[in-house]
Amino acid sequence: MAEEYAINVKNLNKSFNGKPAVVNVSLRVAQGEIFGFLGPNGSGKTTTIRMLCGLIVPDQGEGQCLGYDIRRETAEIKQWVGYVPQAFSLYQDLTVKENLEFIARAYLQRNYKKKVEHMMSELELHPYKNILSGKLSGGWKQRLSLAAALIHDPKLLLLDEPTAGVDPKARREFWNYISYLTTKGISALVSTHYMDEAERCHRLAYIIQGHLVIEGTIQDIIQKAGIVTWSASGKDLTKLVEKIEKQSNKVLTVVWGNELRISASSDTLLQPIIEKFSQFHWQRVDTSLEEIFIHLVEKQK
Repeated sequence: MAEEYAINVKNLNKSFNGKPAVVNVSLRVAQGEIFGFLGPNGSGKTTTIRMLCGLIVPDQGEGQCLGYDIRRETAEIKQWVGYVPQAFSLYQDLTVKENLEFIARAYLQRNYKKKVEHMMSELELHPYKNILSGKLSGGWKQRLSLAAALIHDPKLLLLDEPTAGVDPKARREFWNYISYLTTKGISALVSTHYMDEAERCHRLAYIIQGHLVIEGTIQDIIQKAGIVTWSASGKDLTKLVEKIEKQSNKVLTVVWGNELRISASSDTLLQPIIEKFSQFHWQRVDTSLEEIFIHLVEKQK
């Protein structure tokens, strides 16, 4: 397909029982791009992903996924999209191999046994092929879910918090494999809570209460947010936090190891604090994505 964007949707809206879940969300994900989709629990990430892959129809809005209309051509979209849901959704009482064979046959794959062998080899599942999937650890369930999502050679992966509850080694291996897939032209939209994972995405979007509040590369987001951060080192940082929070409710304070970081929307809000507690060693530092996103959440309250 020669589409410039794997996903190109405008003004998506979805409500449940009269309560808005997604409000005027517009997204563009380029071919071969890893797009990070971030936001608190209940912010509308999963609903948006389900609209994109044709599982639910938007109340309003329009657009294409892989060149197909998200309203009228949902069957075609499903043929070219691999979806990994947040919760493990394969058959727990089937083995790894049986699950993959079932999915491959459902997609009418020719030589499905050969395809299953290939995916088990690709994701190192062979030692577990005769193990019931319900007996697998979180990391191996994740690999099995990804293998099932890739069994029909999709052009787009939609991954809904795929590494939740998975150990750091398994998370790293998962992301290395996703990066490898993009070199083959596969696009990926990934929702995640982990900031280290967000930093591996080409572009990011942050959604709060159904509203898309910021989007772009990491540098774009840092510049758009305009958050200033300073760090302090010294003794009794915990007491310092209490004093700062009493002085201002517009400053975010976080103790990271042996330093205290404070951030706000401008230096004007931070300078009185730095001057008042000058017995600490202060220095200006780069604002992290986590600090930006916490500020965004607080701003929406």
